[in-house]
Amino acid sequence: MAKAPVLTPRADDFPRWYQDLITKAELADNGPVRGTMVIRPYGYGLWERMQAEMDARIKETGTQNAYFPLLIPESYLAREADHVEGFAPELAVVTHGGGKELEEPAVVRPTSEMIINEYFSKWVQSYRDLPLLINQWANVVRWELRPRLFLRTSEFLWQEGHTAHATYEEARDFAARIHRAVYEDFMLNVLAMDVVPGRKTVRERFAGAINTLTLEGMMGDGKALQMATSHELGQNFAKAFNTRYLSKDGRQELVWQTSWGSTTRMIGALVMMHGDDNGLRVPPRLAQIQAVVLAIKGDETVLAKVRELGDRLKAAGVRVHVDDRTDTPFGRRAVDWELKGVPVRIEIGPRDLENGTAMLARRIPGGKGPVPLDELVALLPKVLEEDQALLLEQSRERRESRTAEASTFEEAVEVATAGGWARIPWAVLGEEGEAKLADHAVTVRCLVAEDGSVPDADDAPGNVAVVARAY
Repeated sequence: MAKAPVLTPRADDFPRWYQDLITKAELADNGPVRGTMVIRPYGYGLWERMQAEMDARIKETGTQNAYFPLLIPESYLAREADHVEGFAPELAVVTHGGGKELEEPAVVRPTSEMIINEYFSKWVQSYRDLPLLINQWANVVRWELRPRLFLRTSEFLWQEGHTAHATYEEARDFAARIHRAVYEDFMLNVLAMDVVPGRKTVRERFAGAINTLTLEGMMGDGKALQMATSHELGQNFAKAFNTRYLSKDGRQELVWQTSWGSTTRMIGALVMMHGDDNGLRVPPRLAQIQAVVLAIKGDETVLAKVRELGDRLKAAGVRVHVDDRTDTPFGRRAVDWELKGVPVRIEIGPRDLENGTAMLARRIPGGKGPVPLDELVALLPKVLEEDQALLLEQSRERRESRTAEASTFEEAVEVATAGGWARIPWAVLGEEGEAKLADHAVTVRCLVAEDGSVPDADDAPGNVAVVARAY
């Protein structure tokens, strides 16, 4: 009788495979309140690595971290009409505290434009106070009707940046810098994710923004996932909160603003873009454990060699974990590490020691073979970089092979509903065609220029709409 697979095969049921993997790789569990989640240590370790890489890039732009309250007076949201309308269906509202009804209800933070702008209006007085560049790492609550772990949960973790500038041009350029130098660089060079940078349509842009820049990734089933966004807010919030500065020539001027964010959704993207039927495949530059050294048996000589090799790899800069739990069967441990997507397993038993070798198993390309013990420390960095590059190449090949050019609305819908992406001239699709896409559960993911760059305007000549079904 054939042995049942550890995970539901992706080709049989992609959503079930995703849920199986989240559970069996010990990334997260459902929380006690519908739509919430408990992020388990291995999943949170991925988020910590994402935080570290992103935080370094954010700080390189001159942005500083701060923290703002979770509870926001309800009246704040009414100050920017488009913003409150966009978030109204998702709000969680606190009406009682300390056993009494509150004089004014408080909204649990869905995003922080409102409360941050309240303080920006106090902190900005002169052109000398600009630019004001603030980021916070926090949680937010947006009541979700159809939750799915990491992808859509009522509470999730994120970073949100908020900035104020003296001119439109400075704000525009800073939003573009975050889009390119923080988000795109991180996704390509750390997450090994091929992404399409583009501009959201008016219909899809962030509530209260004058422009939204996005990065869209293709998942293993061909659907799109919005990975991160950077918004030009214009002066909409500055007007609502009267955020003004005294210019060099003595005039009171409204500031120009941006906001930008990325979330724990990236962990879901990691699963769906790189995972296979055996589990996760974690990019080596992201992995909190790049290599695990496994003792096959509880032989003292084996255990000593495993621990010594672990120390040598750690000294060489490899993030390594020594698995000497020989009271747990080796096969079970190997499957667990494969599920978790650790890039490299180094397996050592008595016979390996006799031969002066270790078995090197590479999770990303697959396969395993013996390697001389005295070559492992020098070999591993090269192997990890090769596998990092391979993941990016595979994600790019998937997107390119499943993206088709369309010249009509019908062709675009056919491609998208068949599990691919369609590129159709925006002049052909237009806002009317975009509205009709909703009848087929399809959306315009972004607009790109003919050469693949980010267009300067919604109606720039030659704009191309990238059309797909999405999470």
